[in-house]
Amino acid sequence: MDVLVSGATGLIGSALSSELTDGGHRVIQLSRSQPSSEDTIRWDPDRSSLDASRLEGIDAVVHLAGEIIFSGPTDRWTTEKKRRIMESRKKGTRLLAETIAGLSDPPKAMVSASAVGYYGDHGNELLTEDAAMGSDFLAGVCGEWEAAADPAREAGIRVAHPRIGLVLSPKGGALGATLPIFKLGLGGKIGSGRQYWSWVAIDDVIGVIIHSLTNETVSGPVNVGSPNPLTSAEYTKVLGSVLNRPTVFPLPAPAARLMLGEVADALLLASQRMEPAKLKETGYEFRYPELEGALRHLLGK
Repeated sequence: MDVLVSGATGLIGSALSSELTDGGHRVIQLSRSQPSSEDTIRWDPDRSSLDASRLEGIDAVVHLAGEIIFSGPTDRWTTEKKRRIMESRKKGTRLLAETIAGLSDPPKAMVSASAVGYYGDHGNELLTEDAAMGSDFLAGVCGEWEAAADPAREAGIRVAHPRIGLVLSPKGGALGATLPIFKLGLGGKIGSGRQYWSWVAIDDVIGVIIHSLTNETVSGPVNVGSPNPLTSAEYTKVLGSVLNRPTVFPLPAPAARLMLGEVADALLLASQRMEPAKLKETGYEFRYPELEGALRHLLGK
């Protein structure tokens, strides 16, 4: 397949591009920078700029690009930051969806990312893809993000939205950012520890995206989280065990909110117990369904 990928240099995009290339597929990158090869296409969502003629004949699209949700403790959700998070997803997704919808030879499938944040805080409720959308900022972003792909859907292109959970990778994301703390034995549960975290190894994120590209029965929202989500306290305990380090330094909810503001409630304290129902129905088998096995694989333990 010839696969167009936006966000190809990010944590997920770079791993996906390598996997597709190793599998014999051709990856064409969308980039805001000046193209460095014939397999790079320049675009500018802010200016609605994308050369449609370069997309003719592409077999599938994976759309991952968007403003980084949270890059670290100094990355507060200011009004401007929230605007960039929302607008980058709406503008980029709609431009790409409208462009491929108007092609004479459109791709058969579009996998356009979303996130577990769609659900907001649902306590202990088991969340299938039919669960209600949350009411906080991040839920609104995910709702608008998914809706922006409607032009492709309406043109008859099969569109899937992987609602990606807490991605585990030593190269970045939540695991990469907290590893130094836990390796020093300074980690601990966050908040009450009772909130569910729907974690997923990056290997399975890539596996699900490729499954969504190649399986014609996959469309609409797709929960991308291990079939065994854990509470914050359980997650912390397993990570400490794998690292052979104590986890006795908790981060109380008020302290988390003081440090991170609104981000704390949306990303750390909200409880989202996802069930990957659609993946079970369509025959996807998780490579790392248990947290301990996933961490030992990712960390070489």
